[in-house]
Amino acid sequence: MFGPFERQIAGRYLRSRKGERFVSIIAVFSLLGIMLGVATLIIVMSVMNGFRQELLGKILGLNGDLGVYSTTSGMTGYDDLAARIRQVKGVVSATPVVDRPAGLKPEQGGNYSAGLVRGLSQADLRGLKLVSGNILDGTLDNFKGDDAVVIGVGLANRTGLRVGSRLQVYAPDMTATPFGAIPRGRSYTVVAVFQVGFNEADTSFVFMPREAAQVLFRMANQVTQIEVKTTDPDRATEFGSDIRKALGDQSIRVVDWTQNNNAFFAAVEVERNVMFLILTLIIIVAAFNIISSLIMLVKDKTRDIAVLRTLGASSGSILRIFLMCGAFVGVFGTLAGTLLGVVFCRNIETIRHWIESLSGTNLFNPEVYFLSRLPAVLQWGEVVQVVSLAIGISLLATIYPSWKAAKTDPVEALRNE
Repeated sequence: MFGPFERQIAGRYLRSRKGERFVSIIAVFSLLGIMLGVATLIIVMSVMNGFRQELLGKILGLNGDLGVYSTTSGMTGYDDLAARIRQVKGVVSATPVVDRPAGLKPEQGGNYSAGLVRGLSQADLRGLKLVSGNILDGTLDNFKGDDAVVIGVGLANRTGLRVGSRLQVYAPDMTATPFGAIPRGRSYTVVAVFQVGFNEADTSFVFMPREAAQVLFRMANQVTQIEVKTTDPDRATEFGSDIRKALGDQSIRVVDWTQNNNAFFAAVEVERNVMFLILTLIIIVAAFNIISSLIMLVKDKTRDIAVLRTLGASSGSILRIFLMCGAFVGVFGTLAGTLLGVVFCRNIETIRHWIESLSGTNLFNPEVYFLSRLPAVLQWGEVVQVVSLAIGISLLATIYPSWKAAKTDPVEALRNE
């Protein structure tokens, strides 16, 4: 499509000469605008993908893909129900859990704080790899009996607790006495400290043996739910339907993770789409710079265009020359931006720590963003989409100035000269 003649002339026009520096400067700013727009779009989309993936992994790793609940206050016969659920195709595990809010306070001083107590067996806690695989101190071997709890590192740091310390855990209901209602609770020994990298879990989750939780919350032979993990969380709704059929009990309610966290992940998806639209405007603004620089180049080269036409160059050749000039800026800027964005995403944590050390500020507060590190997941399909969008916009920006150059009347141009 582009012959040696068009390439040679376009190359000469792209190289600045004396008296043409202003046009070249505009072209350079257009290239930088596209480069930064593409890089920013790739980085932001990758961070949003990473944020969603990390958060989803932490939530599902702690809570399971599905929850099976009783429509009454508590679930009895849970061992039999869990065994029947495990027989459903696609189910990996079914764990009876006592899951209740509670008040937390160190036995030796300290303030009250809200927490979530999760009662499950030692074997089930070991099967919860997100916790058992991230034990910082202590051991799960002591997670048994009625005097053991496992807490997160955030709670430990905030309250000064460590392995061997005593933690007061208070049930949400009160105990009536002749002197009035008083909080009901008891103290437990901390046997292990974990860190999963999910701020909510690290600062408020407390695990204790299921039997101890049943005693604390007065749920004898009852659990609040059965947590179910499946082979594919994206098919949780389908597996939930199979579990309902297998149980065949109208008093059982099955809720999957999309229902429990639908509002949160919908908000993340909306934010992701809005960011994509906003950052695309950077590329569009840079494309307008391409239009202005090409129009100025065409105006400056009017005499050259007329001479080329009188020497036999066709209007199609003139069109292709200026298309190449604009396309070079768009394509080169897009490729440079893609390289910058990919390199940035691959080293985003290193760059974050470097900026934090220079500025002395915390750019990614785990208490605000839930996660302990800044995630970035490159999806090459999205990268291709961004590259195609940027190149497409850049090429569209070159059409009008190139068409105007091709329509230049050589006789009128030389007469005006």
